[in-house]
Amino acid sequence: MVQPLIRPRHSNRQRTEALTQQGVHPLLARLWGARGLAALAPTEWAGLIPPSHLSHVQEAAQLLADAISSRKKLLIVADYDCDGATACAVAVRGLRAMDADVDFLVPNRFETGYGLSPAVVQLACKHAAGKPDLLITVDNGIASIEGVAAARQAGMEVIVTDHHLPGDTLPEALAIVNPNQPGCGFPSKHLAGVGVIFYVMLALRAVLRERNLLPAQGGPRLDALSDLVALGTVADVVRLDANNRLLITQGLKRIRQGRMHAGVAALFEIAGRNPGEASTADLGFALGPRINAAGRMADMSLGIHCLLEDNPQRALELARALDEVNRQRRSRETEMRDQALAHLDAQPGTLSASICVWQPGWHPGVIGLVASRLKETYWRPALAFAPDESDTLRGSGRSIPEVHLRDALDLVSKRLPGAIIQFGGHAMAAGLTLHAPAFKDFSVQFDDAVRTLSGRESFEPCLETDGSLEPGFVSTETARLLADQVWGAGFPPPLFQDRFRVVHQRLLKEQHLKVYLERDGKRIDGIWFNHAQLLPEEVEIVYRLESNTWGGQTTVQLLIEYAQAA
Repeated sequence: MVQPLIRPRHSNRQRTEALTQQGVHPLLARLWGARGLAALAPTEWAGLIPPSHLSHVQEAAQLLADAISSRKKLLIVADYDCDGATACAVAVRGLRAMDADVDFLVPNRFETGYGLSPAVVQLACKHAAGKPDLLITVDNGIASIEGVAAARQAGMEVIVTDHHLPGDTLPEALAIVNPNQPGCGFPSKHLAGVGVIFYVMLALRAVLRERNLLPAQGGPRLDALSDLVALGTVADVVRLDANNRLLITQGLKRIRQGRMHAGVAALFEIAGRNPGEASTADLGFALGPRINAAGRMADMSLGIHCLLEDNPQRALELARALDEVNRQRRSRETEMRDQALAHLDAQPGTLSASICVWQPGWHPGVIGLVASRLKETYWRPALAFAPDESDTLRGSGRSIPEVHLRDALDLVSKRLPGAIIQFGGHAMAAGLTLHAPAFKDFSVQFDDAVRTLSGRESFEPCLETDGSLEPGFVSTETARLLADQVWGAGFPPPLFQDRFRVVHQRLLKEQHLKVYLERDGKRIDGIWFNHAQLLPEEVEIVYRLESNTWGGQTTVQLLIEYAQAA
């Protein structure tokens, strides 16, 4: 592990005082103020950015309303991750509630590639429910130039809903709803794919009301979809601006009240999590990975069927199947990660400003997770590739804040024409397909692109802390208070930094360090997962505060992120 730079987050006294005066808990006021909040952000639906601010959403809603009135066959084309699965479930549930004839198709990433490809169009033409009249992409489509053209040639029109960054050319769809497309003034550029289609459903309901096809204030309660919106938004690790935090807050509220969909409830049960105390951590680390595993290892339709199922018993069966697939994913990921680490350790010269690795037999559905592990271990942009049957390599990458990954791939595509078959993604994550013989040249050019864009040859991780946690706040009540808030990308969960005396320590299963600490005369437990080295007696610890329930008793403990001699 690369030794991190520990840096206190700048607190803001003015913002903190303003929040405190609004009745915010003093600790939350300090944490929120340091994250840029000066006033309570809206958490009720009235504070949601109106759909009218999203370019072409009205056009898409009119087209969908026309299609519903004409009894046209609609087909949702979904992406194969949790955002795509929840977006598909929101689209299908929302459209069916508004009397649409709609079904879904989720491509197999290993057979048809990413998004609405010409191969997916061929599958759509042969769909069991009959050839559709209109395809609606969710969480994909902004890069599907050839796929949209193939669909139109086959007699099907397309509406694209997506949130990924567009390329230089946009597909010739009937409408494109994407906050990141040129000219869109939507204030929240960080909507997940599920958030985009949720907005389309809101706009569609408004159009049907205007046409008197629904009562003026009637129609389906779309807030009932908020648990799915929250799950997809958290799982896709998009930036949690005020609008996204509102969407997640409403979804968590619904889950905690026990009003979630049967599939979401089943996933909570299988994961051993309590929905009554649901948190963003549950969505991001317990539910999301189980749905993602289906798209990585098998068929994402399994995850979508779970989210669409209304029968609790059947939903539980589907959740169990997802859990088993996730176990297989974890096993394969561990195997591939160990191979990658061994390869890099054996060839230290391969470590430069970036990492590019591949091995024969690697599973293409797990390479993104391997890239993520390598990025965390060596703290530099990492790409992992898996071979396929066409003499090409499928790659997935993860980056660090200093390097915009998609921009780096774009630069390589210009410097090495023809090597990259296709690519797309975000600043922190991207995917690509590469001609296998070009791997060596690509690795060199990618490393040079990283240096060019960042102006650096090496990087060090930074742990931003919220300073010391006041002793009076070291309690299960505070841990619960913090767990109840919406934290995530762009609004990170609190990390505290304090000095402790190690009273006792021992290893659990030879890989996790359990410590018993003392500070200001008060004893507290701590645990450092995946760390097997003992600590000195006096330590400076960076930690999260959490509650730990064991044997029917709930106590507070420190979840250690990093420690060093005081």
